[in-house]
Amino acid sequence: MSEANIVENYQEIDEKIRKAAERSGRKREDVKLLAVSKTQSAAEIKALKELGVPFFGENRVQELEEKDAELKSDDIVIDWHFVGHLQRNKVKYLMRMQNCKMIESIDSFRLAKEVNKRAKKNERIIPVLIQINIAEDDNKFGIKAENAEDFLQKIIKFENLEVKGLMTILPYLDEEESLRSYFKELKKLFDHLSQNVKKLSELSMGMTNDYQIAIEEGATIVRIGRALFGEREY
Repeated sequence: MSEANIVENYQEIDEKIRKAAERSGRKREDVKLLAVSKTQSAAEIKALKELGVPFFGENRVQELEEKDAELKSDDIVIDWHFVGHLQRNKVKYLMRMQNCKMIESIDSFRLAKEVNKRAKKNERIIPVLIQINIAEDDNKFGIKAENAEDFLQKIIKFENLEVKGLMTILPYLDEEESLRSYFKELKKLFDHLSQNVKKLSELSMGMTNDYQIAIEEGATIVRIGRALFGEREY
């Protein structure tokens, strides 16, 4: 996709985010846009960075490393979020990257333990989100909602993790009512954990097909790929 089209897409999404935030009684700056850049080129990432997109998300460690090195060679430093299922043997590579600013997909105690260990080794405190499988979809990773409180109680004891909030990935659904009910359920869980375990600040939910509904229901981070970059070419 041309850089001009990316700019046009970004402006359209930015306006939709603003309106959805207003419908939820918030301001545009209360919602962060995370550009999911998997399979996209360094030039496309650079174009969005220049527009003011603050964060970029990748779901494969090797691809993230390669893009980061290419962009740094042009003196461009990107703040990355890791958004995919993270294998424990890949954690050490992420923790060496000081501009990997968040892991959004902590989906098991063993992974949390490994991230804490590697963060400590690299003298870091890494912000993380707990991935909640709110729809109990067999095809998605994540902690069940009923186990979230116990899981949070356990991992907040790790000194090199900073648990900032929750994340979810919903199955692709056409029904707005179903989408909204899942987002409401996750926001309710977010509020419960904030009040009873630890104050949380980030709720990452909503992608290209449902981000406006997610914002209306309280999302603070939306992860947008296809609507920004067009259909991916694998």
